[in-house]
Amino acid sequence: MKKQIFTFILLCLAISGFAQSTKKTLLNVNSNNVILDGYDPVAFFTDNKPVLGDTSIKTKFEGAIYYFASKEHLDLFTANPEKYKPQFGGYCAYAVSLGRTAPIDVKTFSIVDGRLLLQHNQRAVNGWNKDVKGNLELADHYWPAVVDNNGKQITTDDEKKFLNNVDKTGVILEGYDVVSYFTGSKPVMGDSKFDARYQGATYWFSTAENAGLFKDHPEKYAPQYGGFCGYAVSLGKLRPVNPLIFQLYHGKLILQHTQEAYDIFNKDLDKNVNKADENWPKIIKKKAGKFKGYDAPAMSPENKMVS
Repeated sequence: MKKQIFTFILLCLAISGFAQSTKKTLLNVNSNNVILDGYDPVAFFTDNKPVLGDTSIKTKFEGAIYYFASKEHLDLFTANPEKYKPQFGGYCAYAVSLGRTAPIDVKTFSIVDGRLLLQHNQRAVNGWNKDVKGNLELADHYWPAVVDNNGKQITTDDEKKFLNNVDKTGVILEGYDVVSYFTGSKPVMGDSKFDARYQGATYWFSTAENAGLFKDHPEKYAPQYGGFCGYAVSLGKLRPVNPLIFQLYHGKLILQHTQEAYDIFNKDLDKNVNKADENWPKIIKKKAGKFKGYDAPAMSPENKMVS
């Protein structure tokens, strides 16, 4: 019996050791498992510019293959890989500070406190440079959670103070392109390859141009009341919306759940907008980070249920 117990303990220790040795990683590598798009990590430090590595001069570290421009650079890396490896698995540092991963452009690199950081594009560089120290702290803070979520968007601490009508994946407006409400005759469906994150919601766009417009001025295009039904909010409730039932009120996008809700809301538009505007901060304070589901259907002034 004692022998069996001892064997069981050893087995548990072995399993624990295996779990520790197989710590989850996340690397921005190509189909051949090459990181940094094949650029030499040491050259960023020694040459202060991206230098393409030689495919015949390489090594493997933490699951990724690194190429080097010279044997000397390979030796420097091998002696101290932690010094030269890119941070955050070679993904965009600014994206990680926002709770997700994004690809990189090696021309956007910087070295901060001896750490190699890369960004997705010039827009990311600009966002990063607004607060380098603060953004680096955020990236360090969120990186473990981003890894655990396989690089997909996590809800950041800042986003928890917002309230949005999103699906299970965090997408708002059922994927419709929010900019198209303003620029076209009718809204069009967005594409997940053109996306942006704003105040805790993921937006899809039909074109890269629309995504750029939104990223430049998200406050201009984002729907009012977190994308919840405007009429319901005017009554202090949270209800879903039909993305095709909407209006632009003084340049602001307001959506409704049903045509009936739209009609009632518009019987006294200014008054109902004011009521919704007054209710929304109270609803946010009460339900931000705690939203579990929609409220019961709202009632019309005639006490009729509005689905």
